[in-house]
Amino acid sequence: YFALANTVRDQMVGRWIRTQQYYYEKDPKRVYYLSLEFYMGRALQNTMLNLGIQSSCDEAMYQLGLDIEELEELEEDAGLGNGGLGRLAACFLDSMATLGLAAYGYGIRYEYGIFNQKIRQGWQVEEADDWLRYGNAWDKARPEYMVPVHYYGSVEHGADGDWSKPCKWVNSQVVFAMPYDTPTPGYGNNTVNTLRLYTAKSPNSFNLGVFNTGDYIQAVCDRNLAENISRVLYPNDNFFEGKELRLKQEYFVVCATLQDIIRRFKSPNHPTPSTPKVAIQLNDTHPSLAIPELMRLLIDIEEMEWDRAWKIVVNTCAYTNHTVLPEALERWPVHLREMLPRHLEIIYIINQKHIENISKHFPGDMDRLRRMSLVEEDGEKRVNMAHLCIVGSHAVNGVAAIHSKIIQDSVFKDFVELSEKMGEVNKFQNKTNGITPRRWLLLCNPGLADLIAEKIGEDWPKNLDQLRELTPLIDNPAFIRSINQVKQENKMKLAGFIEKEWGIKVNPASMFDVQVKRIHEYKRQLMNAIHMVVMYNRIKADPNKDFVPRTVMIGGKAAPGYHTAKMIIKLINSIASMVNNDPIVGDKLKIVYLENYRVSLAEKVIPAADLSEQISTAGTEASGTGNMKFMLNGALTIGTLDGANVEMAEEMGGENIFIFGMKVHEVEELDRSGYNARSFYESVPELKTALDQISSGYFSPLEPDQFQHFVDNLINHDRFKLLADFQSYVECQDRVSEAFKDTEQWTKMCLANIAASGKFSSDRTISEYAREIWGTKIVSKNS
Repeated sequence: YFALANTVRDQMVGRWIRTQQYYYEKDPKRVYYLSLEFYMGRALQNTMLNLGIQSSCDEAMYQLGLDIEELEELEEDAGLGNGGLGRLAACFLDSMATLGLAAYGYGIRYEYGIFNQKIRQGWQVEEADDWLRYGNAWDKARPEYMVPVHYYGSVEHGADGDWSKPCKWVNSQVVFAMPYDTPTPGYGNNTVNTLRLYTAKSPNSFNLGVFNTGDYIQAVCDRNLAENISRVLYPNDNFFEGKELRLKQEYFVVCATLQDIIRRFKSPNHPTPSTPKVAIQLNDTHPSLAIPELMRLLIDIEEMEWDRAWKIVVNTCAYTNHTVLPEALERWPVHLREMLPRHLEIIYIINQKHIENISKHFPGDMDRLRRMSLVEEDGEKRVNMAHLCIVGSHAVNGVAAIHSKIIQDSVFKDFVELSEKMGEVNKFQNKTNGITPRRWLLLCNPGLADLIAEKIGEDWPKNLDQLRELTPLIDNPAFIRSINQVKQENKMKLAGFIEKEWGIKVNPASMFDVQVKRIHEYKRQLMNAIHMVVMYNRIKADPNKDFVPRTVMIGGKAAPGYHTAKMIIKLINSIASMVNNDPIVGDKLKIVYLENYRVSLAEKVIPAADLSEQISTAGTEASGTGNMKFMLNGALTIGTLDGANVEMAEEMGGENIFIFGMKVHEVEELDRSGYNARSFYESVPELKTALDQISSGYFSPLEPDQFQHFVDNLINHDRFKLLADFQSYVECQDRVSEAFKDTEQWTKMCLANIAASGKFSSDRTISEYAREIWGTKIVSKNS
């Protein structure tokens, strides 16, 4: 594997050097994508594909008597992300390189990525993901660009004590940030961009006092404390955990990145330019400290006056919001001022000027001042990082049309109103997420990719809108048969994998009904689980009745501290062990928990899916990108009108998607009128039966009351309106089963999905960012 990986990398390095030299000479505006997560997955196959050398490598391995697929399976996933946010960053890097943008990803090279999930007796157990154990063929240490990062200490002010004038940060503790560069190749264009990830290194200078007292061993061991900063990825998705180490990580990446940006900006090649040369995109609020840190550098180091520095910061930074769930929004307690004393001072000045600005435009509106302040005073004093990002950025975007509307109409409504008063145009925008068609079709579904290329040529991976040319083929029976055949081959392959990995024999002719994503109450895997019980009960009640066979697959990790999510995993596995071992059910219904769901497993599952479950409560899923991957690979969606599902339905037409459940305004109305989950439990017989079975221990006979509290909680505190939407969901699932019986019509709908998925290429998303937020030209060199 390493011999092959290094050979492939060798093919890329020349292109990488030339690309960077080209940027140095042309000096275009550069884009810096700051993210605490990059969920890259495996690099070998993606690199071969983008460089156009896959078939040559394949042939060479064959000549050596080696199986290239076997070698590819040896590569560890680079799991430096939790889910959607980190995977989006990875797709964006691919698109930025493919479009020829002078762009850089910046993040942390976690020694341990997202944990490996094991299922033991139906429970999730976490194991450390030691992905670097055997080394990494894809990155290169760059010690020459190592930079110091400071924490703690105190601030010395000038004679007049003015915080907004240059100050000195003294007596701080230092840690070094050592960069590792990973090349990110564009598709078929010889462009190779850079992802720079930092690892924490302890300074070499020991405390000599400690040496002389003989505690040399302890002094060496204490180096670990500094290096813990880049040790492990926090495994929370859509949940804020206010731990000191997490704040250290956030500052670590921001501080190192900004030093690097300024070093490159000042490079001797060019005098200080008159036009802006830098765009910084903050991927959620995790890198929000970039705003006060850039202010600190401009004021304390470059000795710029406040207003000029602030203008530069706002024009440089832009912020992407990824969630409206209140528990996910970052709010850092101000008692952490000891760690970053100067930054808190700067945040206080930013806030003071912000408050003055609100008072000017909304005189006397004290309630508005309280709502919009960067510092929340109720209870423990906290800094609202989303507010800091909005105030310190020239553009704020959501990640799907409906999500951007929600943040403008409710979550950040006050800020939108202020922005309008100040005459700011286009500060609040939408940038619907996308996925890279290279990894998510060309790489993972070569059979389908070949079929498409036969009909519309080879150019579509760089221009996904061309898939529209497939639309007339919906009436071509031979092409429909070919599409169906590819799907069957993918299903056979996945069925073989499932049997080999987990010993479950599934029926490849059954409907592959798939829900893969992080386990979270708002994503409603629990609704899917209750539907499994309903299907099971129907088969048991009348075994001879016509039933469309299904294999229901659920995959995803739960945050280690998220008790309810872990209970959902246990419940699904408990139902599975009952259903899969019931001879009356046979192969009409099988349930598979896809253990340790990750990028490399997604590449196997998505091409084989018939039905994609996107069933979050309307108004909770910002966008979703798994939904796009399934659509592109010809699976049909059952979903609510939430996130990007709304735009998917618009593109493909409502007749090619299965929509159920309440809309956003209906969810809000239900909240206002007082939601009574119990009334739905009482009035939907199949729902009541299923919940009673779960509660009474039918699926957990050895621990009959295992799920009792869990079900009680659902009936009394159904925060995500699962019971309200359940009847609509079951009826919709019945329509799905009915549709699946007509293979030809079903496949036509699949083709309609594929043909309509052009909008959801991350190339389109990145082009919009470049044009409407970053103000950059597509450089696209093809040297």
